[in-house]
Amino acid sequence: MTPVCPFVKAARPDDNNASKKSGENSMKHQVESESKVKKEANDSASASPKCPFGYDSQSFKIGPLSCTVCQALLFDTSKCVPCSHVFCKSCISRFKDCPLCGADIVKIEPDANLQGVVDRFIEGHARIKRSVSSDKGEEAAESKQVIYEDVSLERGSFLVQQAMRAFRAQNLESAKSRLNLCAEDIRDQLEKVGNTSELCSQLGAVLGMLGDCCRAMGDASSAVSYFEESVQFLSKLPKDDMEITHTLSVSLNKIGDLKYYDGDLQAARSFYFKSLDVRRDVVKQNSNVPSQVLDVAVSLAKVADVDRNLGEEKLATDGFQEAIDLLESLTLKSEASGLEQRRQSVLDFLRGQLPDKQEQAEATV
Repeated sequence: MTPVCPFVKAARPDDNNASKKSGENSMKHQVESESKVKKEANDSASASPKCPFGYDSQSFKIGPLSCTVCQALLFDTSKCVPCSHVFCKSCISRFKDCPLCGADIVKIEPDANLQGVVDRFIEGHARIKRSVSSDKGEEAAESKQVIYEDVSLERGSFLVQQAMRAFRAQNLESAKSRLNLCAEDIRDQLEKVGNTSELCSQLGAVLGMLGDCCRAMGDASSAVSYFEESVQFLSKLPKDDMEITHTLSVSLNKIGDLKYYDGDLQAARSFYFKSLDVRRDVVKQNSNVPSQVLDVAVSLAKVADVDRNLGEEKLATDGFQEAIDLLESLTLKSEASGLEQRRQSVLDFLRGQLPDKQEQAEATV
């Protein structure tokens, strides 16, 4: 699944019913929003925060405080000697020549001053809504009330953006640092307003990303802790949001994967089966959503694979066959080429797990 920022609600590509419902709600919301905006315009002058460096949560750019290797904000800023170009320490450590000018790197020195600027920039980013200039003149503008407030969701979106860029570039320490800041922000909000669905959803997703970072760093124990905490928060939410239930089931599967590779097959099966239960419940309510059916087939395969390793061949064969039957009965629209490729790939794997008819006959004899 394509990574989605937890601060942006996005329907999955094939969710036709959700899209239709979303469209109806959108029209209603638009009318209410227009009325609300007109009222607020008379009471105050406010605007969405706009970063002067171009680090906008809506349209991310490479700014003057970015590392040109990972394209995220500088982390553990280091300077090349003698050319003085700056990068993240993790990024520049892979090179013998400067990626910008090609000069030989004699040594790498920390740049604490620039890192301090970056840290202060992150701390203050998107915190204040700025006033809007008025066409009615300075006197009218001065009479307007200017709103100053914590825009934590904008800041959260910004931090997740930075983390995802760093993660893709394998700058894992940078990604983990940004996600930890984001998690701290959300926890602060939870203390103030309680366990709202929106905040629990966001924290659950961010904790899952932290688990991915720890997993990539080889820290399986910390990864399991983050995934388990992610499950804890996502389990508090209503199960009618397919994006949330998908994230919940993925976190359960990731715990299962880590238990599996650690050799704890019973624990792995337990988590795989919990994920399967979550996905089956979703399919009961959304049987016409192909991606959900594919998710169930993948979970069936995971459970069956563990059963085989536990010596339960009959259970394993039944599980693989159930997944095959599910995917063979799945009808996809012609435009869903991506899902069709995934369906075929999973089917090929599943068919390869079943013994052929000759082997079955010999086993029976």
